[in-house]
Amino acid sequence: MSEVEVLKPLKTWSHLAARRRKPSEYEVVTANLLYNTRDSNAPYEADPDLFMNRWYKQYRNASPLQHNDWNAFRDPDELVYRTYNMLQDGQETYVFGLLDQFNEREHDKALDPHWAGTLARVYAPARYLFHTLQMTSVYLQQMSPASTITNCAAFQAADSLRWLSHTAYRTKELSLTFADKGFGKDERHYWENDPAWQGFRELMEKVLTTWDWGEAFVALNLIAKPAVEEAVLRKLGEVARHNNDTLLGMLTDAELLDATRHRRWASALVKMALDNPANAEVIKGWIAKWEPLADKAIDAYCSALSDAPNAAADVKNATRDFLRSLPI
Repeated sequence: MSEVEVLKPLKTWSHLAARRRKPSEYEVVTANLLYNTRDSNAPYEADPDLFMNRWYKQYRNASPLQHNDWNAFRDPDELVYRTYNMLQDGQETYVFGLLDQFNEREHDKALDPHWAGTLARVYAPARYLFHTLQMTSVYLQQMSPASTITNCAAFQAADSLRWLSHTAYRTKELSLTFADKGFGKDERHYWENDPAWQGFRELMEKVLTTWDWGEAFVALNLIAKPAVEEAVLRKLGEVARHNNDTLLGMLTDAELLDATRHRRWASALVKMALDNPANAEVIKGWIAKWEPLADKAIDAYCSALSDAPNAAADVKNATRDFLRSLPI
């Protein structure tokens, strides 16, 4: 009678056992969770020629951006749903406190009507822009080749929705003091027709129709989002302070904290992608493709910030500084 081999039971999940230590909460609830990566020929375990399967095979599996183990990626902040909500609950408490305190002091009544008109044109329509950031982040979440990347994109989408909500709230508040400026009425007109927004509208409409997940990541996280953050958050916040609008300056500062975290995970993903040397030229090629569109958007938007004559140059320098921080 042959001897039966007795297998020693694992002390943790098999896909986490190689690290030979107790896995963290982040690893347990985030790593190696995608089921649609198990069969490269049929991601959704049906007919390989099913439209959705062909989509994933073309735009994820066959992306020019390749790595032999995307599941090795880790979010530098190691956020999970629980800790993300704890973090952003504190952020929203801070934002609500700002809104309440400035409202109690009748902040908007002290604003110059000319500045209010500027806000109606270059701030209130930003909710359309933030929605495009949210939608593109959700697409990246859906198409990512690893659950650890999916998580980062999902939290990024949620942050974009928070930015949208803050903008909508302020739009309503401003409409109560400046009923003649078109707050809550003219945003779509400005978004679709005002020269200040046409660069960002073109940029984001093209990003939204970028199907390859790798190019979508580069176009969004390395090019479009930094341009939006530096122009529509940081630079507009600076101009707001010059116009006695401390509330908007502090609100955009709070939103930039999210942007900084988004750049951390994007930088970490680029660093890991460069384990495959061929990815360097792929990423550089996509940056070269998308950067001119972002520069055009920056120029158009910053031309509307008459109080900041060097705004476009400052914003472009900031986006270049971010790109220079990447190991490519």
